[in-house]
Amino acid sequence: MTTLAPSGVSTTADALRRLYFGRFAFAIVWAAVTFPLARDLTPLTVALLVIYPLFDVAAAVVDARSSPATGTPTLLYVNVAISLLAAVGLAVAGTSGIPAALRVWGAWAVVAGLVQLLVAVSRRKMGGQWPMIISGGISVLAGGSFIAAASADNPVLTNAVGYAIPGAIFFLISAIRLSRGAKGN
Repeated sequence: MTTLAPSGVSTTADALRRLYFGRFAFAIVWAAVTFPLARDLTPLTVALLVIYPLFDVAAAVVDARSSPATGTPTLLYVNVAISLLAAVGLAVAGTSGIPAALRVWGAWAVVAGLVQLLVAVSRRKMGGQWPMIISGGISVLAGGSFIAAASADNPVLTNAVGYAIPGAIFFLISAIRLSRGAKGN
């Protein structure tokens, strides 16, 4: 049995590394495309907002399927449900204006950030998880700021879109740290 655990963890680390690199690339491209459009809440902007949590759904499913050895699939499936609700909520909120979209985006960031934090803490022995722990904590704080910003006189989506960039950087750092750990095995 002792030979299966390290192999399972190594396989999980490899899968997470690839997933994290993919999440980094997606978030950077998404932010680059969405940021110039974030001044107005057009159907295209709403579609782009909805795509982000849907990508999170796909990533969480891939993560859950590739990491049964880490004991985190339940939390990842919670994230799937939260992100699906966020996507639907953003589609509906998009018809009500920027404040409503910011509130949904912020609530999603808070809850998904908590889940990310819990998953990363449970995986910390695997290595490469400190960036995910920090990112989860930042997501919670950022989500609260988006909710608060929705009450401003002239709320904007640019900060919510910009939120994807630090998350992308943390995924990149974690992927690199997991790569270094894999070379050491």
